[in-house]
Amino acid sequence: MNALVDPAVTTGHSGVAPGEVLLAVDGVSLSFGGVKAITNISFDIRKGEVRAIIGPNGAGKTSMLNVINGFYHPQEGTISWRGQVRRKMKPYEAASNGIARTFQNVALFKGMTTLDNIMTGRGLRMNRGFFSQCLHWGPALAEEKAHRRRVEEIIDFLEIQAIRKTPVGRLPYGLQKRVELARALAMEPELLLLDEPMAGMNLEEKEDMSRFILDVNQQFGTTIALIEHDMGVVMDLSDRVVVLDYGRKIADGPPEEVQASQDVIDAYLGVPHGD
Repeated sequence: MNALVDPAVTTGHSGVAPGEVLLAVDGVSLSFGGVKAITNISFDIRKGEVRAIIGPNGAGKTSMLNVINGFYHPQEGTISWRGQVRRKMKPYEAASNGIARTFQNVALFKGMTTLDNIMTGRGLRMNRGFFSQCLHWGPALAEEKAHRRRVEEIIDFLEIQAIRKTPVGRLPYGLQKRVELARALAMEPELLLLDEPMAGMNLEEKEDMSRFILDVNQQFGTTIALIEHDMGVVMDLSDRVVVLDYGRKIADGPPEEVQASQDVIDAYLGVPHGD
C-alpha cells in the first residue's frame, strides 16, 4: 500500500485494475482561432504505466496535457476518465478526481517555504470548514496534524529534508522542480501529469528525478504521463510512447518500436512535410 496514503484523510482511488484503461483520449481536436494545436488525436493511458508524450517543439504536447486536466476544452472529441466521458471539467474538478499536474515552468509560491508549498497540495484533502481551520482547535487541529505527517513523509521520500523551511525562491532550479513534484504527490493522485520534469537540469539532477519518478510509479502504483525531450530518459522510463508532430499523432507503441519509426526519425530531424 502507498505509504503516503492515510484512509482517515483521503477519499480513495477508483477500482480500475492495473493494465486497464484509466484515461482515454478519443478523436480530440483543439484550435485557437484558425490555428490547429491538436488534430484528431486518440490514445489511452493504462492504470499503473508510465506513458510518455513526445514530439518536436510546437507538436501540441502541452496542449494535450491541458486538455487532459481540464484547462482547455477541445472543440471535437472526448476525454474519458475511469470509463466516464468528461465534458468541460474544470482543473480543480480534475484535481479532486485524482489528476495532479506539474508545469513546464515551475509554478510555486516563491516566498513560501518548501513545507508550506507542499501543504498547499493537501487543500483538496481537508474536510474541516474554514472557521474550524482558523480556530486551529479540536478536529481541525487533528486533521492538520494528519496532513502534515503526510507532507513530512513526502519530504523524506524526495530527500529534501534540508530545505523544508527554505523559501523556494532561494532554491536552485532542480530543487524547485523536486518541490513541485512533492506538491503534486501531496494530492495523492491516481494520474500524475509531468510537463518536462527534467527541463533545465544537469545530468545528476536528471538521474535523481528519474529515480523518483520510477519509485512513485513502482512503489505507490501511481500512473504517470510525462512530456520529456530527453530521448534517453523517455526510453528508460516509459512503458509506452505516443508521438505528436504538428498536432497529429504519428506513432504510438513501446519505446523501441517508436524509436525505430521512420516518421518519428523524420520529425526529429526536421524533414519537411508534404501538402
